[in-house]
Amino acid sequence: MDEQTRPQLRAFASRGSEPEILSILREELAERIAAACEGSATPEAARAAVLELIRLALDQGSALARAQLEAGGRGLACARFLSGLEDELIRAIHGYVVRYVYVAEKPTLSERLTIVAVGGYGRGALAPGSDIDLLFLLPYKQTPWGESVVEAILYMLWDLRQKVGHSTRSVSECLRQAKADMTIRTTLLEARFILGSEELFVDLVESFDREIVRVDVREFVTAKLDERNVRVQRAGASRYLVEPNVKEGKGGLRDLHTLFWIAKYVYRVREARELVAAGLFTSAEYSLFERCDEYLWRVRCHLHFATGRAEERLSFDIQPTMAVRLGYHDRGGLSRVERFMKHYFLVAKDVGDLTAIVCAALEERQAKPRAIFDRLIGRLKTRPKKQLSGDFVIDHDRVSVRHEDALARDPVNIIRLFWTADRFSLPLHPDALRAVTRNLRRIDSELRANPEANRLFLELLLSRNMTETVLRRMNETGALGRFIPDFGRIVAMMQFNMYHHYTVDEHLLRAVGALVDLEAGTRPEHQHLVMDILPTIVNRKVLYLGLLLHDIAKGRKEDHSAAGKKVALSLCPRLGFTPGETETVGWLVEQHLLMSSVAQSRDLTDPRTIENFAAVVQTIERLKMLFVLTVCDISAVGPGVLDAWKSQLLRALYWETEVVLGGGHSAVDRKSRVVAARDQMLAALKAPRDGGDCLWNEQNWTEEEFESYARRHYPAYWLKMDVQHKIRHAELLRSIAQSHAPLVVAVDLDQHRGAVELTVIAQDHRRLLSTIAGACAACGANIVDAHIFTTADGLALDTILCSRAFTLDDDELRRGNRIAEFLKKALRGDVVISEAIKARSGKLSQPTAFSVAPEVVIDNSLSHDCTVVEVSGLDREGLLFELTSVISRLNLNIVSAHITTFGERAVDVMYVKDLTGEKILLPSRQAAIRKQLLEIFSNGGEKEKKASGRPQKSPEAGGSRAGDGGKELPPT
Repeated sequence: MDEQTRPQLRAFASRGSEPEILSILREELAERIAAACEGSATPEAARAAVLELIRLALDQGSALARAQLEAGGRGLACARFLSGLEDELIRAIHGYVVRYVYVAEKPTLSERLTIVAVGGYGRGALAPGSDIDLLFLLPYKQTPWGESVVEAILYMLWDLRQKVGHSTRSVSECLRQAKADMTIRTTLLEARFILGSEELFVDLVESFDREIVRVDVREFVTAKLDERNVRVQRAGASRYLVEPNVKEGKGGLRDLHTLFWIAKYVYRVREARELVAAGLFTSAEYSLFERCDEYLWRVRCHLHFATGRAEERLSFDIQPTMAVRLGYHDRGGLSRVERFMKHYFLVAKDVGDLTAIVCAALEERQAKPRAIFDRLIGRLKTRPKKQLSGDFVIDHDRVSVRHEDALARDPVNIIRLFWTADRFSLPLHPDALRAVTRNLRRIDSELRANPEANRLFLELLLSRNMTETVLRRMNETGALGRFIPDFGRIVAMMQFNMYHHYTVDEHLLRAVGALVDLEAGTRPEHQHLVMDILPTIVNRKVLYLGLLLHDIAKGRKEDHSAAGKKVALSLCPRLGFTPGETETVGWLVEQHLLMSSVAQSRDLTDPRTIENFAAVVQTIERLKMLFVLTVCDISAVGPGVLDAWKSQLLRALYWETEVVLGGGHSAVDRKSRVVAARDQMLAALKAPRDGGDCLWNEQNWTEEEFESYARRHYPAYWLKMDVQHKIRHAELLRSIAQSHAPLVVAVDLDQHRGAVELTVIAQDHRRLLSTIAGACAACGANIVDAHIFTTADGLALDTILCSRAFTLDDDELRRGNRIAEFLKKALRGDVVISEAIKARSGKLSQPTAFSVAPEVVIDNSLSHDCTVVEVSGLDREGLLFELTSVISRLNLNIVSAHITTFGERAVDVMYVKDLTGEKILLPSRQAAIRKQLLEIFSNGGEKEKKASGRPQKSPEAGGSRAGDGGKELPPT
C-alpha cells in the first residue's frame, strides 16, 4: 500500500463499523454518480467518471478488508464485508444504468429485473479472489430493455476486472434447468436477493422448494456425496497431503459447504444455526462447525491476499508466509510453519468428524444409501451369525454401542469397540464413533494402565483383518492419541519438507497398513522383496510395534530416533513385552533410518560398508525385521517412492549382510544370486511380448551369444539393475556391437516415477560423469536419479533420470530428445559445457521455501581403500556438476558416487582417492576439501536470493539420483 493511499484508507475506516461503512458508501456513491452524470458533457465521459468512482470504492474497500484481516481480524468478517461491498457496487452500477443509460419511462411488468447472488457469492461470503456468480432473474422472457441493462452491468463489472459468472433466466427456466442439472440446483440453493423485484425472488425460492427440494431429497444427497468423492480424489484423497487445497481438498471449505447444502435440502433450514434446533448438531458440534468455518475462511482470505490471486493450494513456498500472517511462532521443537500446518490438519480432521455426524443422521432419515465401503466390507468379510452380546450391537452391518452409557460405565469398552470391529471385520457405526469422541476424557492414566485394555489394543495391532482401517478410526476420533499420548503429539504434524507426502501420524498408519498388506500378499509391487523373509520372522509383535512407533518422536528438539527409543522402552512393558522384546523394539526405532541410508548412500561393493552395517545389526533376526520395516517405511512415504532401484539396493544390502552375520553362510550366496538374475533375464527374453513374438527369436539370440553378453557385466550390475532395464540395455548394446566409437543416448519416459530417462552408452573416460551432469545442467534438466555401471569391455552404461518439465508426454519427449542431442555433442567435445552453463546462469529456478544447512563430512573409517566425502545441503539444478567440478580441481579420483535426494535435501556421497591412489589423511587437505565444497552452497545461496518461483519437486520425492555399480571413475 503506497503512502498516498494510507490517509484515504484511514479516513474510509474511521467512518464506523463495517455495516455502517457500507451504508455510507451506498449513499456517497449515489450522490457522486449523480454529480458525475450531470457534470459530464457526453455519455462516454459520464460512464468513465462513474467507472472510476466505483473502482476507487472497490480498491478502498478491498484495502480496508485486507488491513482489518492482517490486523488480526476474522476470516468470515473479511469475506462478508467483501460480499457486502460487492452488493453495494452492483447496486450502484444498476442504479447508474437504469437512471442514466437505459431509462424505462413507463416500465411494464415484463420489464422487471431482479439481481440474485448465487453459488458462493450467494452465501454472503466472498474471498478476495473469488468469482462473482449472478443470476439476472426475469418474470417471463428477455426484453430488449432487460437485455441492454444486463449487458451494461456486465461490461462495467468486466471493466473493473472482476471475474463474473452469470445467467439470465426466468423463474420457469431456472426450475427446468435445475431439474436437469445438479450444479444449477446447488447454485440456486444458495440464492440471495440483492436488488430489484423481491416478489419475483420469493416466487423463485418458493417454487424451487415446492417443485424440486421436496421431491428428490435422496437423489440430491447421493449426487452431492458422489460429487464430493470425485472432488477429493482429484484434489488428493487424504486430508493429510502436505500441500492441501483449502477449498477443494478433503477437510476443506467445500466439504463444509457440501454438508450445509445437504442439511439445507434435508432439514429445510436457511441458516446453519438452525441445525441445532433441527437435531442434526448438538450445541458443541455446531460450535465446532463455526470454528472450522471461521478458520478455513481466515486461511483462504489470507492466501488470496498473500498471492494476489484466487490461489487455493497451500503450496510449500507460501506456507512460511501464511504462518507469519496468521501469527504462529516457533515452539516446542516445531517451526512456525509446522505449527500452522498442524493446526490446519487438525481442523481438516474436525471437518471429517462433522461429515460422519451428518452422514449418520442422513441414514437415520433414510436420505442417504449405506456407504459403498460398508457394503464392500459386508460382502468380502466374514459376518457374525448373530447379534453381538454385551455392550455392542450390529446396526445395519456396523458395530455400535447398545446403550448410551456403555463407554462411560466401562472405559475399557472404548478400546473393546475398535477391537470388536476388527474382529468381525465390520465398519464402525458413526454413532459409535460419535460416542467415542464424547468420552475421550475416560481414556486416562487408569485406562492406559489397564491390562485388558492393553491386551485388546495389542491384539488389534497384530490382527490380520482391518488393522489399518480400525487404527485410522481410532486416530480420527482421538482415542489413539489419548491411549498412547506420545502418538497424540504427532497427530496432524507436518514435516516442512518435500520428501514426506503425509503428516507423521498418517505416515505411521500407512506403514502399518503396508505391513498388513505384505503379510496378506496384497501388495504385489513389493511382495517379491519380503516373501521369503517375512514368514521367517519369529516375533511379529516386535516388528509391528516398532513400525507403529518408528517416527513417534518427530517434532522434538532432540533427534527423533533417540527420543523414539525412549518412548518405546516406556510403552513396551505396559503392553506386556518382555525385557528382550522391549530392547529390540527400542533398537528398531533408534535404527529405523540406518538401512535406507546405507543402501542409498554407501558403496555396497566395499567390504567395510557391510562390516560396519553388520556390526550395528548384530543378528539375522534383527536384520530381517529392519529390512521389512525399511520397506514399509519407504513405501508409506508416498506413491512410487519405493521404486525398483531402491528395492534392488535394499535387497543387495540384506543379502551381503546376511553372509557376514551368518558366518560366511547365507540362504542364497552372491554367486547364486547373480546366476538367478541372469536366468531371470533369459526367461524374460524368451517370454512372448504383447505382439506374440519374443526378443529371443526376433534378435536371434543363441545360448552362446547370451553367455558372451552376460560376461560383459560385473556382478554388481546383475544384482542392482531390474530386469526391464537389463533387456533395454541388451537391445542397445547389441545395436552398437560393431561400432568403433560407440555413442548412444536413448530417451524414454518413466511413467511410474514421472521422469524422463536418458540411457547413455559411451567409451568410459575420466570426465564422463562430470560431462553428463554438466550437459544436463546446461539444458536445465534436474537429475533426480542415475544408475552408473561399466562393462568389462570398457563401456559406460549410465541411466540418467531427470525431472519432467511438461505435462504432455509428446512435449516431454521432444525436450528429452533435445537434451540427448546436446549430450551427444558434449560427449563428442563439440560444445564447451562451462560456457553453456554460464549462458544459462541466472535462469535457474531455485527452491526458495526451504532452508537446509550445508554440511561436509570426511571419513576414512567407512572404506578400506577410499576416503568417503559426504556432502548435504539444499538441492538445485547443476549441483552434481558443481560438486564433481570441485572434486576435479582438487585432483581427486571419484571411485564411486552415490547421490540421494530427500525432497529438497541432497545427500551426495563420493568415495575418493588422491592421484597416488591413497586416502586423504592430512587434516589440512581435508579442511581445503571441506571449505571448497561448502562454498558451492554459499554461491548457490546468492543465486537463490535472485531467483523466484515455487520449489521444483522431484517426481519421486526422495529418490536416489546416482549409483555405483562397481565403476571406478577417474578424476572429473
